[in-house]
Amino acid sequence: MRFISFGSGSSGNCYFIGDENYGILIDAGLSSRKTKKYLKEVGYDLSQIFGIFITHDHFDHIKSVGTLGEVHNIPVYSTEDILKGINKCYKITEKLYQSKRPIKIGEETVIKDFKITPFEVEHDSSQCVGYFIEFKGEKITIATDLGGINDIAKQYICAADHVVIEANYDEQMLKDGPYPYYLKQRILGDKGHLSNENSGRLLNRILHDHLGTIVLGHLSKENNLPELAYEAVRMEITYGDNPYKAEDFDIQVAKRSEVSEIIHIA
Repeated sequence: MRFISFGSGSSGNCYFIGDENYGILIDAGLSSRKTKKYLKEVGYDLSQIFGIFITHDHFDHIKSVGTLGEVHNIPVYSTEDILKGINKCYKITEKLYQSKRPIKIGEETVIKDFKITPFEVEHDSSQCVGYFIEFKGEKITIATDLGGINDIAKQYICAADHVVIEANYDEQMLKDGPYPYYLKQRILGDKGHLSNENSGRLLNRILHDHLGTIVLGHLSKENNLPELAYEAVRMEITYGDNPYKAEDFDIQVAKRSEVSEIIHIA
């Protein structure tokens, strides 16, 4: 399995999961032009994308979904509420019609060698989901844009061999930063985002012997730095109430607005 981040943050989110022949995208928060460019850089084109799975209807996750779905005929999968939310977004000029593929929370969707199951997470959108993905014997869970981990999300993260989880902000940078009070409170809320420290603390609750790669994603441009996220999570794991050390896992940070290195998961 290959995991590639094309962008992970408020500027746009898009991940590729697949092998050397084909794959799927998680979110479509980059322009269609940039998505095609980044795919080409790593050896793919849109004909090799068999589906786009949307986590929620915020613009940094759906920017090009209409164009990719309706113009390039790539099926777009998400819940009914999220698909409706996409079409209500005034920034989306190309609405979804024939490309829509509604899916249900907790029900598995099969596409070639993929088995993909959405699960609900807490975030301030019409609805927000993570994805548990099985592909050729490997299991990866995508859980970004969440204020905390509910029991169902914990279950799917614990079942995975690899996890993508957000580490959105450094608490001190957010506190001292330029955001207005209401926005800081939204980010800090139960349906907001995870801080670096809380990401590490939540990981402490789900670490297990078969967990291999941990990718930290959705870092804030204004309120975080990659090195702060990386070190904070490592510290929480190493000194947390668990039998593990940070060195036991392959911890990586997805780049905000450029292609990250290909992660080969085997």
